[in-house]
Amino acid sequence: MEGQILIPPPPPPGGGGESKERNLTNGSSNGGGGGGGGGLSNEEITVVQEMIDLIEAVGLYGDYRRSQRKDSYNLVRRMKLLIPLLEEIKEIENPIPEDALNCLSNLKKSLVCAKKLLKTCNEGSKIYLAFDSEGIMVRFHGCYDKISVALDEIPFDELNVSDEVKEQVELMRTQLKRAKRRTDTQDIELAMDMMVVFSKKDDRNADSAILERLAKKLELHTLPDLRAETVAVRKLVKERNGQQAESTQQIIDLLGKFKQVAGLEETDDVLADVPMPKTLEKCQSLAIPNEFLCPITLEIMTDPVIVASGQTYERESINKWFESNHRTCPATRQNLPHLSVAPNFALRNLILQWCEKNNFQLPKKEASADVEETTSEQQEEIVALIQNLSSTQLDEQRRAAKKIRMLSKENPENRVMIANAGGIPPLVQLLSYPDSKIQEHTVTALLNLSLDDSNKRTIATEGAIPAIIEVLQNGKIGARENSAACLFSLSMLDENKVAIGSMNGIPPLVDLLQHGTIRGKKDAATALFNLSLNQVNKARAIKAGALKPLLQLLVDKNLGMVDEALSILLLLVSHPEGRSAIGQLSFIETLVDFIREGTPKNKECAVSVLLELGLSNSSFVLAALQYGVYEHLNELARSGTNRAQRKANSLLQHMSKCEHIP
Repeated sequence: MEGQILIPPPPPPGGGGESKERNLTNGSSNGGGGGGGGGLSNEEITVVQEMIDLIEAVGLYGDYRRSQRKDSYNLVRRMKLLIPLLEEIKEIENPIPEDALNCLSNLKKSLVCAKKLLKTCNEGSKIYLAFDSEGIMVRFHGCYDKISVALDEIPFDELNVSDEVKEQVELMRTQLKRAKRRTDTQDIELAMDMMVVFSKKDDRNADSAILERLAKKLELHTLPDLRAETVAVRKLVKERNGQQAESTQQIIDLLGKFKQVAGLEETDDVLADVPMPKTLEKCQSLAIPNEFLCPITLEIMTDPVIVASGQTYERESINKWFESNHRTCPATRQNLPHLSVAPNFALRNLILQWCEKNNFQLPKKEASADVEETTSEQQEEIVALIQNLSSTQLDEQRRAAKKIRMLSKENPENRVMIANAGGIPPLVQLLSYPDSKIQEHTVTALLNLSLDDSNKRTIATEGAIPAIIEVLQNGKIGARENSAACLFSLSMLDENKVAIGSMNGIPPLVDLLQHGTIRGKKDAATALFNLSLNQVNKARAIKAGALKPLLQLLVDKNLGMVDEALSILLLLVSHPEGRSAIGQLSFIETLVDFIREGTPKNKECAVSVLLELGLSNSSFVLAALQYGVYEHLNELARSGTNRAQRKANSLLQHMSKCEHIP
């Protein structure tokens, strides 16, 4: 029905269209200067035209941040439904009554509120918008309320609005009410990753796998995206002016980690990493031409070189990019046919001439020779260590495995060098070695190496997955924990999810979830969550008995893994076998307990699981009612998180269709 509504083309300019954002003056306009040949004054036409201009302006915003994209496009579409109403009002022959003009003023205020929100979702920090998605959703619902109230107040009869347009406005009202009751499926993967990144105290390298996935989901994995996000975060910091310091620092820290994942240098202060070169900090009045700045560091280039795409970079910066196993042009993202670079003598001469003319001192780079020498020495050391992995001396093998473990943890460059030097095959062979120390060093080294996407594939291709699963089953506790973390990292690739599941990797993860240390349980939970994103693996996890230890995590609240457990359960109960198995457990009462007295996040997760169960089988709903869930759902619908409110309302609506509602 909505798709059949025709939106008229933009009106011709005139009648006050020059002023897009002028303040709307309340009051009646009695005669005088009618615009466009009708009975409205210029002031009244301006009132209406400004709203039309505002709606058309938001229609030009373009794309929105992923976390709010659907809501933003829906809000724009609904705002456009008002254009026929405004066009009709602009054409009426009599002056607008004072009360109607006040109502239009309120409508404009609601549209201005919507425009501000859409602008935030269009150009705001992607990290912030994902981090505070619930708060942003509250703002969307606030806009829905303001627009609805403003439309309710408009005297359509006094304005002689046609029945057809009134029907269209009524459609919009219905859509706004439906939007407030909407129960969108949560991006569970994004929510889980954000929860792990912002709450996990164990800051091990395995978390880089989550960072890689988050960067892609938030579209923060390219140089232009990271540059724009830096500017957006800087603006956010200025707007907050010292308020909400803890969450602001979390956002800044996460941005720095995304830069590291992308192979860029991380600065201590995100505010220093904005589109203004550090060399200008003491001379901000001097503007360096953009073509003199390296696209990676945004600093003036001292040794510009051209890559195969034709783009120019500072030699040291592009070399670091390539050493991080990137094979693309940072600016264009196109694959490069080769990684050779050529000096850009013409540009260097222009830079030198400009520096001389403006008395600007180029930064000195004295350490480049030392860096090259150090890199060469490290490469030789890595080659020697890889050879020692095959030594006949146990101590020599153990020292080599430990050293490679340490080097692979230090930085992305080392991980690339170790892989390029052929370090992965001998490490995989050592996984089956009976010495427990060698096993632990080896599986941890592979965990670190797996943070590189191409290494993930190489490790799997070399046959490491069955050996890692063997260590997970029979190794010492430290090796088992790092094996679980390694399987999680490898499972970032969909083909590896399938391989790990088919090679029987899920049962030992379930065993670690049940019997491991706190750290082991967390590693197992993260890996199981990732693997259960695959539909076939959901059945495997259920068959392996994952539901029982997950329920135990809910009971043992001291472990602090309630939200993680509920997130995995939400995936498993979306599978028919999961719903069948969960019915054999005293699970519904536990969910009701969390809905009654859990943390806000606990309540949100618990009601999501109960809704998933209830929509497929009313017996779960009836069981929950026996435990008194109805009263708590009503309370949650009034005062829970925004998502919890929507889930609770949806569940209450579903319950109203049952016969046994009290």
